Amino acid sequence: MSNMQLDTLRRIVQEINTSVSLHESLEIMVTQVSEAMQVDVCSIYLLDERNQRYLLMATNGLNPESVGNVSLQLGEGLVGLVGQREEIVNLDDATKHERFAYFPETGEEIYNSFLGVPVMYRRKVMGVMVVQNKKTQFFSEAAESFLVTLCAQLSGVIAHAHAVGNIDVFRKPNNAASYKTFQGASGAGGIALGRAIILYPLADLAAVPDREVDDISEELDLLDQAIEAVRKEIQSLDEKMLDSLMSEERALFSVFLRMLDENALPAEIKEHIRDGNWAQGSVKRVIDRHIALFAQMEDDYLRERVSDLKDLGRRILAALQESDSSHKELSSDSILIGEEISTAALVELPVGKIAAIVTSEGAANSHMVIVARALGIPTVVGVTELPINSLDDVELIVDAYQGRVFVNPPRRLRQRYKEIQKEEEQIAKDLKQYETKDAITPDGVAVKLYVNTGLMIDVVRGVQRGAKGVGLYRSEIPFMLRERFPGEEEQRAIYRQQLSHFANKPVVMRTLDIGADKDLPYFAIEEENSALGWRGIRFTLDHPEIFSSQIRAMLKASIGLNNLHILLPMVTSVSEVEEALYLLERDWIAVQEEEEVKITKPKIGIMVEVPSVLLQIEEFSELVDFFSVGSNDLIQYLLAVDRNNPRVSSVYSHFHPSVLRTLQRLVKECHKYNKPISICGEMAGDPLSAILLMAMGFNTLSMSSSNILRVRKAICHISMTDAQALLEKVVKMNNPLTVQSWMEYHFKTHGLADMVKSSRMLTV
Repeated sequence: MSNMQLDTLRRIVQEINTSVSLHESLEIMVTQVSEAMQVDVCSIYLLDERNQRYLLMATNGLNPESVGNVSLQLGEGLVGLVGQREEIVNLDDATKHERFAYFPETGEEIYNSFLGVPVMYRRKVMGVMVVQNKKTQFFSEAAESFLVTLCAQLSGVIAHAHAVGNIDVFRKPNNAASYKTFQGASGAGGIALGRAIILYPLADLAAVPDREVDDISEELDLLDQAIEAVRKEIQSLDEKMLDSLMSEERALFSVFLRMLDENALPAEIKEHIRDGNWAQGSVKRVIDRHIALFAQMEDDYLRERVSDLKDLGRRILAALQESDSSHKELSSDSILIGEEISTAALVELPVGKIAAIVTSEGAANSHMVIVARALGIPTVVGVTELPINSLDDVELIVDAYQGRVFVNPPRRLRQRYKEIQKEEEQIAKDLKQYETKDAITPDGVAVKLYVNTGLMIDVVRGVQRGAKGVGLYRSEIPFMLRERFPGEEEQRAIYRQQLSHFANKPVVMRTLDIGADKDLPYFAIEEENSALGWRGIRFTLDHPEIFSSQIRAMLKASIGLNNLHILLPMVTSVSEVEEALYLLERDWIAVQEEEEVKITKPKIGIMVEVPSVLLQIEEFSELVDFFSVGSNDLIQYLLAVDRNNPRVSSVYSHFHPSVLRTLQRLVKECHKYNKPISICGEMAGDPLSAILLMAMGFNTLSMSSSNILRVRKAICHISMTDAQALLEKVVKMNNPLTVQSWMEYHFKTHGLADMVKSSRMLTV
């Protein structure tokens, strides 16, 4: 090949590799080949193994309406000949060949010369590429070589689309899911382009999506294995209940076994599998149909059997899911979607491969979002209209700054967002210089920036980015990652890691804070109003054995390091603190006696989350060493906004005048009693609000590791004098949007436009 041809090949291959869908790759190929070879027609036919036909998938030159509509049987026409021979067919006048087949809808009657090349992958024909010219002549050897090289590249793209198993490669482009935009709430800022992977709950029939598969025999085998496993499970239950239940009461087991007979439910499920749906989706469809039939019956007994049918369906589904981990096979562009994704479900996954998270439920300050923010994963929540089950492997753009999700975005939009991603990468590079700088204002005021941790990645990033300590260690994270309460020694080892990584620096460990949006998988707390329920210190004081185990582990972990501070969450009254202090004192004395070593008594603080604490700072000051504002919950309770409810998420704002005035008074009150006060909620990680918190006089700002550099840059560019003037101005405003707009304007006009989310937003 000539150098010009090689350059053309490289350009086409590069474009194909950066395309985001099979259809786009095919369109690029036919367009670029037509231009490069200067031919009148370039077309690609793919082999639809299910229907045993070659389908026209893309063309440049033939009638575009024929795409997706023209197909040939395996041995039909010249395309079928290329596939049958698995070799090149080069003709100067195709119409004279005995295998020529004419399709009027293509408009190809005016083209004479024909060059067809098989698209092969591991000795298997995937399709055929054809070029045609009006002029009657053979194509050159160089043209053949050029096309063979491109087909080799295309074969990998097609094979990947087949391997994914979540995309119907034979769907007509004009019938493909249309471009749509969905609005939610921004959880963790950022931009992501990629493909959706549905994270559905195990054994939840309602959450299982339809998914087309190529290997039908494999799905049938999986179903057979699952059915057999459920049969054995039911037989085992029947035997187990032999002496406990009467035969009439055990009749349900016999019914289940009859329903699992090869000619009953399994036969119906297999019909759906043979139609191309995967086993789990087929189970859902069959069970749903039977449930609908049962629900219409007049007989009360039969109507009541719906729950039994659901149970059987869940058992089959669970058996299938035991052997399936496809919903967890992530690539670097995987966008995780689901109705509601728990913290535990998130951290179990290879988080480094998650490009973004989108949920139809939840809100911007749920615990999962806080963890996602710490991990730097763009997150959009509360996308209530999102059709989750129909989005498996669909192309998405996630604009987590605006809370927008674009489904099947057009190429122009993708290109613009790729440009924004590059801008983001440049901003991240610029921020690297602040890893080694101290947070000191231009007029010489030093501000302590701490990191919030829970996972080890928080610790590593916090150290790397120069955090001066840990302002909040979420001790519930290791509890969430287990199937039981971790033992004292397990906890000690985990806490020791946290403390040792920040040796000679304070580490504030919050005692177990579960309840509300922080459920343990093995200790779910079901409440109608969980935000006001059994959570935080309320739970641990009701379970002193769990509280003491945790305190003992923390104390043992601190031996020789002496940097442990303990923080009590969800405090409402003085009596709660008194009871906790009694337990702390008892355990401190006991551990020293057991370990025969002197342990520095940790400083004890309480979280300011419940408004009642605001009015008792003097009384609490007599008991504790420091205060720490949990702004997420405090704002929730001040504004009467459930932060996990997307319907009212717009009301939640840390720029609300009441929030700013409350915090300003709180800082003055704490300083009046000589007690340090920090803030560890998400408000501290927003550069706009961080500047106001600095002006209020907070001793420490603690935030996700992903926000430290941004906040440090803002502090290094805005003097304390300017910050105090800004605070004095905005606390007099009466609208949170006005406050935010004023802060954004100040940042943009003082060289900090890159710190403002809206500066990177795209209007669509």
